Order: sequence, then C-alpha cells, then structure tokens
Amino acid sequence: MLELLAFATLAPAAIEEIVVTSSRRDTPLAEHTGNVATLAEDEIDAVGHTHVHELLTRVPGVYVMRGSGQESLPSIRSPVLTGAGSCGAFLTLENGIATRPTGFCNVNQLFELPTELARRIEVIRGPSSALYGSNALHGMVNVLLPDVGNESDSLSLELGANDFWRVAADVGIPGDAPARLGLVHADDGGFREDSGYRQTKAFVGVDLDAWGGDLGLWFSVSDLDQETAGFIFGEDAYRDDVLNRANLNPEAFRDASSQRLAARWQGRVGRFDLDVRPFLRHSDMEFLQHFLPGQPLEENGHVSGGLLTMLSAETDERSVSFGLDIEAADVFLRETQDGPTEGSDFLRETRPEGKHYDYDVDSLAVAAFVQAEFDVGESVVLSAGLRAEHLSYDYVNNMLDGNTRDDGTPCGFGGCLYTRPADRSDRFTDLAPKLGARWRFGENTTLYANLARGFRAPQMTELYRLQSGQQVSDLDSETIDSLELGLRAGGERWSLDGALFAMQKQGSVFRDAEGFNVSGGRSRHEGVELSWDWQLHERWRVAANGTWARHTYDFDVVAARGETFTSGNDVDTAPRWQGSAELRFDPSDRFSAALQWVSLGAYYLDAANEHEYPGHDIANLRVQYALNDGLLLTARLNNVTDRAIADRADFAFGNYRYFPGRGRELFVQLEFRRRATRGS
Repeated sequence: MLELLAFATLAPAAIEEIVVTSSRRDTPLAEHTGNVATLAEDEIDAVGHTHVHELLTRVPGVYVMRGSGQESLPSIRSPVLTGAGSCGAFLTLENGIATRPTGFCNVNQLFELPTELARRIEVIRGPSSALYGSNALHGMVNVLLPDVGNESDSLSLELGANDFWRVAADVGIPGDAPARLGLVHADDGGFREDSGYRQTKAFVGVDLDAWGGDLGLWFSVSDLDQETAGFIFGEDAYRDDVLNRANLNPEAFRDASSQRLAARWQGRVGRFDLDVRPFLRHSDMEFLQHFLPGQPLEENGHVSGGLLTMLSAETDERSVSFGLDIEAADVFLRETQDGPTEGSDFLRETRPEGKHYDYDVDSLAVAAFVQAEFDVGESVVLSAGLRAEHLSYDYVNNMLDGNTRDDGTPCGFGGCLYTRPADRSDRFTDLAPKLGARWRFGENTTLYANLARGFRAPQMTELYRLQSGQQVSDLDSETIDSLELGLRAGGERWSLDGALFAMQKQGSVFRDAEGFNVSGGRSRHEGVELSWDWQLHERWRVAANGTWARHTYDFDVVAARGETFTSGNDVDTAPRWQGSAELRFDPSDRFSAALQWVSLGAYYLDAANEHEYPGHDIANLRVQYALNDGLLLTARLNNVTDRAIADRADFAFGNYRYFPGRGRELFVQLEFRRRATRGS
C-alpha cells in the first residue's frame, strides 16, 4: 500500500529527541550538556532549499551568507568570516566524519554535502566537545545521511525561475545486505548574466553484519560546474534594477568535485562499546578569484584518509568515552595569474602576472580524547573532557622561494604581494579542555552550563601562501575560550531553547580593506540565542528563532595600508540581529501553507566601522497539496514582495561591493513518496 506523509509534521521538539553529534552515539537531548539544534527530515523536505542558506536561517546563531551560485560564507556564533581567517573556523561533518582534512578547508565547502537528501542536520554552536578538535572553533554542522534499512522511497521533479530544474531520488534496496541510493541533480540558468550552474550530489549506503557487530558503508560524491557572477560596485548598487542582474565578471567560474568513502563498525569489546570509523576522501577544485585584483586562478586538491575510534562505557551513575583519531593528507595548491593586473601602477607592480604559488603539503594529525559524565545527586550531572591534538605539516615549494616574480625579478613599490617560504616542516600541539554541568527540573526542563576551549591550527594557506612582510613564525594556533549558559524546556504544545554565550578569541587572521592579512588579532563575542515553537491550535503553529550578538575587535593596530583596527569596534560583516519566524496553517490532511519572515540586521563593512549595509527583511511563502496517496505538489514563492537586497555587502579597495540577492522567484515541485519516513 502506498502511503504519503503529505506534510512535514513540524511538531514542537520533545526533550526526548535523540542527537548524535556531541557524543558520536545516540543520546537523548535531555542528556546533552550544551546547545544543539536539529533540522529533521520533515523540515528539510518542506523547505526544499536550493541553497543551504535557505535552510540554516532556521537555526539561531547561524547565518550562511549566500554567494554566487552555490558559494557561501558561514557564520556560527561569529561574524560572517572572510579572507584568510575564515577558513577552518567551522567544522563540516558527514555522518560524524569531517569532510576535509585538518588545515585544508574551503570556506564554501558546505556545497559538497548532500543536505537536500539528509535525514537530519545537527548544528552545535561554539566549542563544546572533546571529540572534535581543530576547526571546531566557532561550531560544527553534521549532515546525517538517510538510514539504509528504512522503508521509504521518493522521486521528485522541480521547476523554477531562471530556467531552474532539479530531480531527486532516494531509493532503498531490500535484501540480506540492504542498501540505499540517493541522487540530486540541479541545473540553474542563474538570475544574473552568465551565472548558471549544474550540480550533482549522490550517495550509496550499505548495512552489513560483520565481526560480531554492525557495519555501515557509504560512498558520497559531488560535482559542481558553475559560472560565477562577481561583485557590482557603488553605494546601494544592489538597488539598481539593471546592475543587480549584470555580471561584470562573465569569465569567472568554479569547478569542484569531491568523493568520500567511509565505514562505521559498532560492537562490544568486553564491557565497552566500540565505534570505529575508517575513511578516505578526495577533492579537486579550480576557480577564478574574480574578487581580487588580477583575478588569479587557484587550483587545489587533496587525497586524505584516517581512522576515528572510540570506546565508551556507561553505568547508572557515570559514563566515560575515550579514543584516538588519526588522519593523513596529501594536499596541493597552485595560483597563477594570466595577464597584468589592471588599475594603478601599484596594483600592477605588486600583483604580477605569472605563477604566484605552487606547493605540496603532507599532513598528519593524531589526537587522543576523553570525555566523562558523573551524576551528583538525582538531578545534577557534571561533565569533563580533554582533547590533545598534534598536527604536522611537511611543505614543499615547487617554485622560487621568496618575494619575487616567478622568474626571480623583483616587484616595484617595495616588493610583490606574494611571498613563498622555503621548504619547511611545522608542528602544532593543542589542548582543548571542557567542563560542564546540567540540572534537570521535572520531565521537560533542563539548565546547563559549559566552559570550553576550542582551537584551530593554522591553515596551510595561512602558512605557505604568505603576503609581503608576513613570516611563518608569526602564526600559531587560534584559540577561543567560551562560557555558555542554556535552558531547554517544553510542554505538550510548545518548546523553548535559549542560550547566553561569551567568548574571547586570540591569534586570529583578519583581512583589511585593501586585501592585506593582519595576524595576531583578538576579538570578543557575546550574545543571546532563542528558539520558540508553539502549536497555537490544532491547525496553527508558529516557530521562531532569533539572535542578538555583539562581535568586537579586542586589539588596536594600523594595518599595512592604513586601515585601523580599534578595540571595541564591531568586526566587519557582523550583524547584531538576525532571526526568522514561520506561521504554519494546516486546514486539512491534504493542504498546508506556511509564511516565513527572515530578518538580517545592519552590519559594518570595514574594520573602521565607516561603511554600513542597512540589513533587510524578506518573506517566503510555501503551499503543499496532496494530489493522492502517493503524489505531493509543492509551490514555493521566495521573496514575496520582490525586495531588493544584497546577499553579501562589502567595502574593499575603496569601493562598495555587493552580491545582489534574488528577487521574487517561484518553484513548483511534484514528488512521489512511498511510506515517507526515512528514519529518525
């Protein structure tokens, strides 16, 4: 019999909800000491996002700034980070395994993950667990693929504005070794000139009984072929009906592919539960850096592999987990500029044509961790954890050392922007302690407190793609110290989740308005996050989340080209307010409608706080109708009022720069489902 879950049953989250990211195993939300936000399968399906930005606006403390095509800049309890310091501040996971090797991130790497097919996405804000090390500085996003053994199938076709079309499938294969296949392919003509993209994501998973335990295998791939639209220039240029559809960089592009093979074995070893996760990964990417003078081409890639292991034991009064993680990677990066830089004599001389960088890095990361919880009385639980991580880089420069052109001749105006260190090895050792406590009041109320340290080892691009005047010795691991207080409560028809946080970060790399890196930065981050879910009536429900935060510089320096970083100023691209709310109406079992409001506050565009974007508010509408027991028709109207907005605003090289946002767009989807509950 065909069954259809016609609408996402977005009921208030129960405190008994199961989460996995913080402990690498199924844990009731009530037993999690710290924040965690979940986006369930039903919500992911209902949103039907064409870009991950549309989905993660539903998580307090998180804002993913949309770029051209599938590009993005993430923010998790942080400013929207750009430049050298942005890479590696956030950890992206697939089934609990990092998608990139330590030290080799890409700020756009969320587009590699099959979020459209996920059964659940979990987001942890700030450092909170000894199980994750470098890159889990401001937070982490864990995409959980569909369970192999469930009994649902789905197939959909979607059409939309600007020649957009998308097909998706999620199909189970029963048998003694059940398997599951997932595929999504999207083709978008682009709402700006020469800005279309084609992207394919797919996975296959298999479950087996092996070696006295449960073995899961999965393989996932992604491929992106994108024509990229660049900035438009001039104050409020995004409001211009002609400019906001123009593309001043029709030559820009991004081609990227990735593959990940992983396994998870779970079983018993004596009194312990053992979790072992081996993995292999590969990626290749090339893109034109249209946002920089001279538009150099970057090519990068990696082959990496490793093993995550964890032993855990639990009694009525205490639990303990400990393990060892190992990862090795082989990384390459090349940067080449075709033709002289346009503009001033200074830009032409300091950013020469030819090869800028060409290097390889072999890395090895080894980490040990322990995490434990102890009952203190009937309602109080204390937790503690410690992670020790050692990371080594062996770097080989494949071209001339130093601050010259690729033929060895010097640049004018004091030297080239590009500095290439000689072959070298670098080692970093970091400790990340964590202390926490939670108090349970009744069945549905939990208070928690966390004191934690996060760290981020210098990324390879920060160490070996140096600028003029930078030295490798200037860089050490970036650290953040975090204090968090939180509350989770709920009833039969409502749920509430709130958190207060204060963090101090040291050793950051910022980029000034002339594109120069500033090392040794410090910043402060304080704020409050709140999410509220209320079933007003049998047919009406409202869900809302909001964040007020202040992200400020905590150091004083005059950068190389004159921009001043002043303690107490807002970090650039750090809106103090962001939030969203959705009103849902279900008048019958076959029909549903939802109206969403998304709000982004004003933010400064430069370290001096002299230029500003005013923020924006938009509304989105979604309507669903079940045609029969197996077919669901969905219409999504984004930016209902056709408001002119900027997806990204910036001030650099003396100009306002914008990625204009999309106007009103309609998408219509027809989906076939069979027993559409993919698992929890």
